[in-house]
Amino acid sequence: MAQEVFNKALQFAIEAHKGMIRKAKKTPFILHPIEVACIIATMTSDENVISAGLLHDTVEDTSVTIEDIEREFGAYIKELVETETEDKLHHLPAETTWQIRKEKSLEVLQETSDRNVKILWLADKLSNMRSFYQMYLIQGDELWEEFHQNDPNKQKWYYTKVLEYTDELKETAAYKEYEDLIGKVFGGDL
Repeated sequence: MAQEVFNKALQFAIEAHKGMIRKAKKTPFILHPIEVACIIATMTSDENVISAGLLHDTVEDTSVTIEDIEREFGAYIKELVETETEDKLHHLPAETTWQIRKEKSLEVLQETSDRNVKILWLADKLSNMRSFYQMYLIQGDELWEEFHQNDPNKQKWYYTKVLEYTDELKETAAYKEYEDLIGKVFGGDL
């Protein structure tokens, strides 16, 4: 893999997320995008997709704009990042908009035919599920109290829909791990 774009994306993401802490694990936020990029690298060697993994939360969670991503990294990486960027509906309380935000974002995933979009989504949600599972081992269902959506059934609905919409990746280890962790965290049949 030529690393020019990757290195630039890594530095960009480090700077964008500087000082941020991840809610789920109380660790530097940048570790999540790095983990996402590592998961992506198990499914593709495409530098653009791996770089999008590093950048996937910059627009949603920092002052970076989608135009900044396009200017710095081009149209395709911008498109990939955009598929992972929720409209946070900041004018309303996050607890009341969770379902709306998730339904809108799932529409993007459901309608895409771009395998790379699905790889990006799967990697991001697998990283989340790894965090959830680690928290679940210590806190049990109390882990959900730390999130805007604290109903585990709604969380299960969302993460199971992502599994369903990325099923073309079911031959990958990432997909199998994701499916396994959903079962461990949420229990029951999928």
